[in-house]
Amino acid sequence: MPPEPPLTAPAPVGFWQAVRFWLKLGLISFGGPAGQIAIMHQELVERRRWISERRFLHALNYCMLLPGPEAQQLATYIGWLLHRGWGGVAAGALFVLPSFFLLVLLSWIYVAYGHLAWIAGLFYGIKPAVVAIVAQAAWRIGTRTLKRPWLWGVALASLCAIALWQTPFPLIVLTAALIGALAGRLRPQWFQADGHGGADAHFGPALIDDHTPPPAHARFSWLRLGRAALAGLLLWSLPMALLAAVYGWHGGFTQMGWFFTKAALLTFGGAYAVLPYVYQGAVAHYGWLSAGQMLDGLALGETTPGPLIMVVAFVGFVGGYAKVLLGPDHLFLAGALAAALVTWFTFLPSFIFILAGGPLIEHSHGQIRLTAPLTAITAAVVGVIANLALFFGWHVLWPQGWRGGVDWAASAIAALTAWALLKRQVKVMPVIAGAALAGLLLSLWRLS
Repeated sequence: MPPEPPLTAPAPVGFWQAVRFWLKLGLISFGGPAGQIAIMHQELVERRRWISERRFLHALNYCMLLPGPEAQQLATYIGWLLHRGWGGVAAGALFVLPSFFLLVLLSWIYVAYGHLAWIAGLFYGIKPAVVAIVAQAAWRIGTRTLKRPWLWGVALASLCAIALWQTPFPLIVLTAALIGALAGRLRPQWFQADGHGGADAHFGPALIDDHTPPPAHARFSWLRLGRAALAGLLLWSLPMALLAAVYGWHGGFTQMGWFFTKAALLTFGGAYAVLPYVYQGAVAHYGWLSAGQMLDGLALGETTPGPLIMVVAFVGFVGGYAKVLLGPDHLFLAGALAAALVTWFTFLPSFIFILAGGPLIEHSHGQIRLTAPLTAITAAVVGVIANLALFFGWHVLWPQGWRGGVDWAASAIAALTAWALLKRQVKVMPVIAGAALAGLLLSLWRLS
């Protein structure tokens, strides 16, 4: 028989006690958004009982409505509930910082030593695994969200728009939102069952329980909203103004800040959804890195803890390093500074959305006029992610184009990865490790 749940709520959590947990979470948060949310549920709801099941899912609902990485925003939200603004900042920052420092190190190794045969072999195996991972993401999100024929139509139209006509990602998002708003007005019954289910599990009284009233700092007030929004505006505009003054508006660092600010506001659906937009800008428009390097960065992002959108740190590092933004004598510094800037401008909006708009979002959650456009956007995201899988598949499985023939070894690794993920439910990290080992062995065999 399972043990009886405790009868009393846990003792109040101190700020530094929470900080130690958020740091631990940042170091172990592998597995993408689903895995990260599962870890938080296990630690915060089941084990520590800092927040009840219903309140946890309620907070997750809010974060799903926002652009940005939902797992990082959920950590920020719970930290904010527990310890006001500084608690939210600590939780959200520590969710990101371990991944940032690790990616800067790996990015430097990649650009400085990526030509070495054994490193190239590792990436040879990881790349086809990433193709399967992205395809699995499209399948997973699609089966969860495309529950009506019109949503399948939106997803297919999105796939065609970006694959055949190179439609900009923001235009796809805007069109899907308008379609969803119209559907919500004409067919509101289509949206009655959307959202996360209720909370049936009970693990004993929680520190923030089902009926615990919101703390004073979580109650909406125009003064508090204005104060937080003004702080966010200053934290964005002052660095941007400084970059423009030092490097000019068209300077590399300034354009990175501006581009990734726009990317941060369009990340409905998580990292996989914004990657095509990042590709369009970073690869096709600015030329900060190549398509192959973008795929390598995604592979590194899959192997590190933290949100997958942290791949932007790799994009920034490679761009700053390759474009020699601080001169030939300071390549690492240019890459590290670019990585820090794009991370700042990518994640700053997520903090503002939670700290400034949390109470306001809570007030408006569940209204069809908001959920209908976002439901359509999620459907469009499925098509965009499917296109991303096709794009990566083309570059990895047919590296020389149709005339060059298929790379059968890479195809076999991709197929085995897809089988392991979809049929055997293997976690991402063992799959990536196995694919990297296979690529290394293949490369060594070819050299022998």
